[in-house]
Amino acid sequence: MDKPSVHIVFTVVNDLNYDQRMQRISKTLWEAGYEVTLIGRVLPHSLPLDQQPYHQKRLSPYFEKGKLFYIEYNLRLLWHLLWHRYDIFSAVDLDTVMPHYLISTLKGRPFVYDAHEYFPEVPEVVNRPKIRKVWEWVEQWVVPRANAVYTVSRSIAAIFYTKYQKKVGVIRNISHLQQEGVIPYQADRPYIIYQGAVNVGRGLMVLIAAMQYIDCDLFICGKGDVWEECVAFSKTLGLDHQVHFLGQVAPQALRPLTAGAVLGFNAYEPHQGVSYYLSLANRFFDYLHAGIPQICSNYPEYQRLNAQYEVAVLLDELRVEEVVRVANRFLVDKELWDAYHQRCLVAKQVLNWQEE
Repeated sequence: MDKPSVHIVFTVVNDLNYDQRMQRISKTLWEAGYEVTLIGRVLPHSLPLDQQPYHQKRLSPYFEKGKLFYIEYNLRLLWHLLWHRYDIFSAVDLDTVMPHYLISTLKGRPFVYDAHEYFPEVPEVVNRPKIRKVWEWVEQWVVPRANAVYTVSRSIAAIFYTKYQKKVGVIRNISHLQQEGVIPYQADRPYIIYQGAVNVGRGLMVLIAAMQYIDCDLFICGKGDVWEECVAFSKTLGLDHQVHFLGQVAPQALRPLTAGAVLGFNAYEPHQGVSYYLSLANRFFDYLHAGIPQICSNYPEYQRLNAQYEVAVLLDELRVEEVVRVANRFLVDKELWDAYHQRCLVAKQVLNWQEE
């Protein structure tokens, strides 16, 4: 049977080398026979694109952040979509959605919205009323008009249904089950790992402060808006040789780093907006697939999964003393660590991208 000659375009505002969710989605659709183009952007320290079976393109905006970045990026994206042939236009999050909606309408093509988060409620937006109002207007305009909508959690899907009576699919941000074993990274000392954006509300200041009372290292893999602030805070506490900021780490290098950790961190500061509260982060599944326990916020999606598999310690409140208590317990109690490890190995046979 001939493969369908349908060309799908996806767009994000980040570096394609580190977007594991979009890599999985794009490759899965390509393997199903579709032609796929994934568009992102070039950042100042971007490396050459990793080779992928689908098409990749990076735009090079002059502005790096703020309103001018979003205006410029969307204008560049609009121009590209106008002059290239695509059969399905799929926007990832609200910050790339308007060019897709406009060009898909102009060309009479299907328009799909992929919500990786509940955008008007992300911490960078929720406390800025004017900016939030703009994104709320964009959401109210495009979501009811999309041919299809899908998101990362049942909780966010329920919000869209309540607001717009729109049936929303759920494709969770679940890790790909590796058939071959990953050789864990061997460090001189045990270490805790955090992977993901180093952004406001991710609990990293609390985690760094807790490291004063935990006899192991901390690897922070990622970059973001508060990265420099976290580095400065670590130096202020005299933790230069204990807290290691590794920056962006490619997925193939990140897997052994995660597998070698004693504990993963996936907790949020309170009052950071509904998006975090309803989140189901990729790192939750990456830690699970690596076979390591994790510290996690006691939020609805994590409650639901942990009630079934018990692979994380859920914190009702993110406090230094709680992080210290949990981390030190796993460092000294090997039987406890082994029990969580074994449950992770069982859970990943069900919670994996192939099943999803």
